[in-house]
Amino acid sequence: MEKIATNRLDRGFFKYQKEFEDKAIEVLRSGWYILGKEVASFEEEFAAYIGSKYAVGVGNGLDALYLAFRALGIGPGDEVLVQGNTYIASVMGITMNGATPVFVEPDEYFCIDASKLEEKITDKTKAILVVHLYGQASNMEEICAVCKKHNLKLVEDCAQSHGAKFKGQTTGTFGDIGCFSFYPSKNLGAFGDGGAITTDSPEIADTIRMLRNYGSEKRYYNKVVGVNSRLDEMQAGLLRVRLSHMQELEDEKRSFCERYLKEINNKAIELPKIREGATHIWHQFVIRCEKRDELAAYLDSKNVGTIIHYPIPPHLSEAYAYLGVREGSLPITEKYAKTVLSIPLYNGMTREEQDYVIGVINSYERC
Repeated sequence: MEKIATNRLDRGFFKYQKEFEDKAIEVLRSGWYILGKEVASFEEEFAAYIGSKYAVGVGNGLDALYLAFRALGIGPGDEVLVQGNTYIASVMGITMNGATPVFVEPDEYFCIDASKLEEKITDKTKAILVVHLYGQASNMEEICAVCKKHNLKLVEDCAQSHGAKFKGQTTGTFGDIGCFSFYPSKNLGAFGDGGAITTDSPEIADTIRMLRNYGSEKRYYNKVVGVNSRLDEMQAGLLRVRLSHMQELEDEKRSFCERYLKEINNKAIELPKIREGATHIWHQFVIRCEKRDELAAYLDSKNVGTIIHYPIPPHLSEAYAYLGVREGSLPITEKYAKTVLSIPLYNGMTREEQDYVIGVINSYERC
């Protein structure tokens, strides 16, 4: 068996090859490559898909997070609660604005533990950043209640949860701002970098549009010092193609993961759980194993690729050593970092490939 990669982006391209190529030629021939009709159309279509009033395209997911907190006026002296087991970009969106991240342990679904939020709130707390990790919606009912009780802003990091729902409502519509990444590996992936924010506030949408374009509402008239963070016409056009097939792509991935949940049967491996009332769009299929590194080496020897999301929690990274959050302070977060493992999952995966992955995982025995 040829090695089965953790992800195969080419399969997603070939699935709709003619549509992608036709759109690329259309954009190239248009002669308009920045902030044109493709971006405007994608923003309208993506807002409709998410269920928000506005969507504003930006350069990438990190920019979306940075601009979100900037638009909300959160900066030096302010604290933002965020789960400890997220990708470091979530935290960077906070600290790039001069604010301080306060880490909260995750629940059994890999999302922020809503029951542990209030104990972390101080008079400096201004917002909660919820990360719908791996594609599953967080416990938004309780989180929204905490935000309302303490008058906190709510930002959603939806980089991995395009279209996921909690009790019928789509992630990215619960908070003040939803932040999305269209990095190529995402379920709604571009062919390069891209991102967006969603909001129901016309003021926030206008602010993001201004900030993303050098702080300018009108060319050469700059109200503030902004940034250059614009979703370009080519990526917007190609995203429109993929967006039109999102239900099919989501259904395909869900069918793969239903097989994994049903047919992976190994006492050494803990399978992911699905929260009651939440949907999971399966950006990643993340298992846990006490001897994770041994399992990963075994799978590699059998030509099954894996990846660790994420081996170093942000609070233990060199970048955030200055926060002084020591090892042992977030035991659940740190336990996850030592035991999680993502196995192959991608649109276009064949049944033969999945049969092989399941068989190899079931054949693993702990030493």
